[in-house]
Amino acid sequence: MSTTVLYNAQIVNEQKSFVGGIVITNQLIESVFEGAIPAQYSQNTSVDLKGKLLIPGVIDDQVHFREPGLTHKGDLYTESRAAVAGGITSFMDMPNVKPQTVTCELLHERNILAATKSLANFSFYLGATNDNLDELLKIDQKNTCGVKIFMGSSTGNMLVDNTETLQGIFQNIKIPIAVHCEDEPMVQANLAHYKAQFGDNIPLAFHPVIRSAEACYRSSSKAAELAHKYNAHVHILHLSTAKEMSLLDNTIPVKEKHVTAEVCVHHLWFDDRDYATKGAFIKWNPAIKAETDKHALFEALLNNKIDVVATDHAPHTIEEKTGVYTAAMSGGPLVQHSLLAMLEFYHQGKITIEKIVEKMCHTPADLFNVSKRGYLKPGYFADIAIIDLNASEIVSKQNIVYKCGWSPFEGQCFHAKVEQCYVNGNLVYDKGIFNEQIKGQQLTFER
Repeated sequence: MSTTVLYNAQIVNEQKSFVGGIVITNQLIESVFEGAIPAQYSQNTSVDLKGKLLIPGVIDDQVHFREPGLTHKGDLYTESRAAVAGGITSFMDMPNVKPQTVTCELLHERNILAATKSLANFSFYLGATNDNLDELLKIDQKNTCGVKIFMGSSTGNMLVDNTETLQGIFQNIKIPIAVHCEDEPMVQANLAHYKAQFGDNIPLAFHPVIRSAEACYRSSSKAAELAHKYNAHVHILHLSTAKEMSLLDNTIPVKEKHVTAEVCVHHLWFDDRDYATKGAFIKWNPAIKAETDKHALFEALLNNKIDVVATDHAPHTIEEKTGVYTAAMSGGPLVQHSLLAMLEFYHQGKITIEKIVEKMCHTPADLFNVSKRGYLKPGYFADIAIIDLNASEIVSKQNIVYKCGWSPFEGQCFHAKVEQCYVNGNLVYDKGIFNEQIKGQQLTFER
C-alpha cells in the first residue's frame, strides 16, 4: 500500500477554500484535511505544494479525440496528453469517428482501445441515427456516459431528423441524451443564399448568420419540448445564443432537471468581431455569435441556468482549417487551455474559482452520475489538478501539445499554469513531463 500526502495547498472544493492537503492511498483519496499534516500521516511520503491551487480534476463532457479513423487530426494518446496537461482528468468522447460509434460492439471496441492509449479517464457516447433505436435500447447504463444526437448535421453527418425516431429515443432512453441543436433546413437555406452571392468564398463574418441564432433556438426548443413531454434528460451541448437561455431553469437542482445545458470555452471567450483576425481558426458549429450572446452565456453560467463548461475539443490540421469558407472545417483544439481560459476570467474578476470548480468538476459528475469523481472526498478517486495562479505563459507552437500543432489561443498570455495532474492517484503530468506508462480508467456511472 502506497500513501502520499500533498500538503500546504490552497484547496477549492464544494464551495470552500482553505489551506490544507490531501492524503492519497493507492488510487483513492484517504483524507482531506485543513492546516498541518495530521500526526498519523507524518511519516508518509509528503509533497509541499507551497500554496499552489489544488482542485478536483476537470471532467470534460464533450470532446472529439478522433480515434478511430481520423487520427491524422488527433488520437486518444495525443489528445489525452493535452487534456492532462490542461488539468482534465476525465473526458467523454463523441461518436462521429470512422466507423461511427452507432452499435454497442463498436462502443466496446473504443473502450478497449482507450484503455491501452489514454492517459486520462474516459467514456464514449453511443451515437443515434435514424434507424438504430434497437442498439440504443441495449446500452449499458452503468458504463456509458450518454446517447448523442445530432439534431443538425455536423462533422460525420449523423443527422437525426426522423420525427418518429426522435420520439422513440426521448421516450425510451433514460440516461443523458446529449444534443447538438441546429435546425438543418434553416442552415442549408441560409448557406444557399450566401453561396448564390459569394460562391464558396463566403466571408467568415457570415458564419454566425448562416448557422444563425434562430436555427439554434428552433432546434434546442424542440429538444426541450421532447424532454419535458417524455420525462427524458436532455443535455443541450455548446449553447451559443442569448435566446436559448429562455429554455433553461435555474430554480431546481441539476439532478432534477429535464433540460441541462453546456457552454464551451470558445463561446465565452470569442465573439463575431474576432473573425476578422482569427478567421476559420474560430469556425465552430454552432458558430461563435455576437458579443451580446457571449455576455448572456456568461451571465447564465453564473446564475446556474447553464450547468457545465466544456470544450467540444475537435482538432483539425492547419490545412483543413484553411481555404475558402465551404472547405474550411469547423472545430478546434481546446483541452490544453480550457481551464486556463476560465482561470483568466478569474484573474479578470469575472468568476470565482469556486464557481469554475463547480461548473468544470462537480456538476459534470452530478449531471452524468459519474461514480466517485469530480470532488475531493475520502473514498473518491484521486483525480487532482495542481495550478500555479501566479505563473504566466504565452501560448505558442513551442508549448502546444495537440497533435494538430495549433491553437485558437496562440499569442494569448494566460496568468496561470497547470503544474501537475494526478489521475487515479498517479502523477501523470509534472511540469511538462508525462508519465506515459500510466493509463486512465473507463468511467462508471451510478444509475
